[in-house]
Amino acid sequence: MPEIECLWECHDGLGETPIWVPAEESLYWADHVGPALKPGDARRPTIRRLNIATGERKVWEMPEQVGSFGFRAGGGMIGGANSGFCTIDLQTGAFAAVADPEPDKPHNRLNDGKIDRRGRYWCGSMNTQLTDKSAHIYRLDPDFTCHKVAEDFSFVCSNGIAFAPDDTRMYFGDTKGGMIYVFDFDIDEGRIQNRRPFYKIEDPQPAIVDGATVDAEGYYWFALNLGGKILRINPQGRLDREIIMPIRSPTCVTFGGENYETLYVTSQQAFVTDEELTRHPQPGSLFAIHGLGVRGLPEPLFGG
Repeated sequence: MPEIECLWECHDGLGETPIWVPAEESLYWADHVGPALKPGDARRPTIRRLNIATGERKVWEMPEQVGSFGFRAGGGMIGGANSGFCTIDLQTGAFAAVADPEPDKPHNRLNDGKIDRRGRYWCGSMNTQLTDKSAHIYRLDPDFTCHKVAEDFSFVCSNGIAFAPDDTRMYFGDTKGGMIYVFDFDIDEGRIQNRRPFYKIEDPQPAIVDGATVDAEGYYWFALNLGGKILRINPQGRLDREIIMPIRSPTCVTFGGENYETLYVTSQQAFVTDEELTRHPQPGSLFAIHGLGVRGLPEPLFGG
């Protein structure tokens, strides 16, 4: 029976993109919105780190929202932020622009993203007003060139990007559409094609697709935000398992810990009502799920 542990009541406004760093025995993740520690406090976006071995906690304030990030092979981070792709150095505080794929869309920003096993960063954008299908998927190559992919596909909000272990599929979550799609993925060419439905959200509104990962068996795990669940979907697109969370707002999942056997879950506190806080008092916390009987895979490094 899986055991759910609350690791840190960190009051994340919108926690996302957990990444396990084995050399540090630590989990990193972003809080897009930032915590409101006291009534009236301004929220500031952050990146957080929790050392699972020692319990040490570290927080870095960001100059703007970081929708997703990954680690670079040469050190530091690559991120998708309000202003586009950027590099982030937590040691020096440097935050440098790389490329803005949508300079003509002031209401859009970059959101969910993942790095493939050739070191490319795939990131989807979102319309921050949550009204227009003006968002697309982009690929940032190690030479920092940016490419729009699947140009005929647009949506309101990207989420749930993940790559199958055999590198033949890329999964993508259309948050507002309530659908997870799968693309054929050519890792040699860095190309996605043949988009088709993979899994339709059956839970009633307002439950939405959020962040995702895959395990070593090729099953797709994602957070059902505002639905209070983590779902595991088999490669044929059928529900294999669901885990009920102690909160309504899980946001993203990743595997880590010893042998990648622990599933870490971020969550959000922003937009949670006072009545929901009474029933579920730990939104915005970091959780660990133990005893799942499966293991995950390391996240690749960006090649640039």
